[in-house]
Amino acid sequence: MSPTPDHTSEDAAVRLILDLVARGEADSRSELAARLGIAPSTVGLRVQRLLDAGLLVEAGDGASRGGRRPRVLRLAPDSGVVLSVDLGGGHARIGRHDLSGALQQVHTFDIDLSDGPVATLDTLVPALRELTGEHRLHAVGVGLPGPVDITTGSVDQPSRMPGWPAFRVGEHLRASLDVPVVVDNDANLAALGEHRAQLGTTGHSITVKAGTAVGSGIIVAGDVHRGATSAAGDITHTRIDGSGDIPCSCGNTGCLETVASGASLVRQMLERGRSDVATTNDVLLLARDADPVATTLVRTAGTHLGQALSGVVNFFNPHAVFLTGSMSASEPFIAAVRSRVYEACHPLATQTLRIEAAVTGADAILHGAARLALDSLEFSATAA
Repeated sequence: MSPTPDHTSEDAAVRLILDLVARGEADSRSELAARLGIAPSTVGLRVQRLLDAGLLVEAGDGASRGGRRPRVLRLAPDSGVVLSVDLGGGHARIGRHDLSGALQQVHTFDIDLSDGPVATLDTLVPALRELTGEHRLHAVGVGLPGPVDITTGSVDQPSRMPGWPAFRVGEHLRASLDVPVVVDNDANLAALGEHRAQLGTTGHSITVKAGTAVGSGIIVAGDVHRGATSAAGDITHTRIDGSGDIPCSCGNTGCLETVASGASLVRQMLERGRSDVATTNDVLLLARDADPVATTLVRTAGTHLGQALSGVVNFFNPHAVFLTGSMSASEPFIAAVRSRVYEACHPLATQTLRIEAAVTGADAILHGAARLALDSLEFSATAA
């Protein structure tokens, strides 16, 4: 199993055919050939692999367009599911998806990552089995709140995950579930889920997860760009002018997270004597009610994020910047991000740029984990 999707491989081509049929974007061999720009004979061979694997079925004849009526292709009724996992510091969200990636069901329960990987994952396994039910399980995608080495499926130098460094999460879950398990950073998966929902398998985007903390992921030509050491996209520790000398978890001072995260807003409200604030949501509710202090802090946080993003937008020139996490529910926050980026970037870089709240909302990581799981599917073994 390749840790990342290889769009030149035979399996990748078969996955694309499965995705087009599953999403209802093509329902015959001739439509697939036209859509993919490849020979009908080649499409026929790849479709046959999916028929042999029990993932597609022929469902009667379609309308004739001057020749023989095409055989209509559909997902098999028992084609199966993939599961997605979003592990947070104190909660787990797991989802079940059909082979189009559509989210069918979500289950949320409390966990504590400080219990260590074995205890946490062994709590997760029964919940995943229950969510699978009688369905045929193909793969699992897992999002973790820290840097991930995707070649080993383990977290690498996480800041708030004691006992997790170098633990092979994918291998541990695969041993219990007996299916491929792919693992990535939660911000990367949020970026993948949002990009595929909005732009499909083409185009470039940045997705910023702005909540209690700040994270981001980069998508290039429809796939996650991880960089040489899987650190690409991490704007969290960008130094911000005028941020002061507030210590960051990375050991430096003045990082974006110290002035633009939900946790920083709570800290700043408490420093101003607002003892009625305990969570990011408390600050956002006050801003929604036009509290002047909360509103100013939220706008300032958006401006700081826009400052950090402007250099990335100028350099990377994406089609879109998507904002997810609790902060993205605040229009003043989004407006401040948008204003700062448009002010600081070259007009050519923002000519067609979209800056908007993510449509996948709280489920962005689940959608991304499902897409990563679907991108990992191999069909030769399944068909055999």
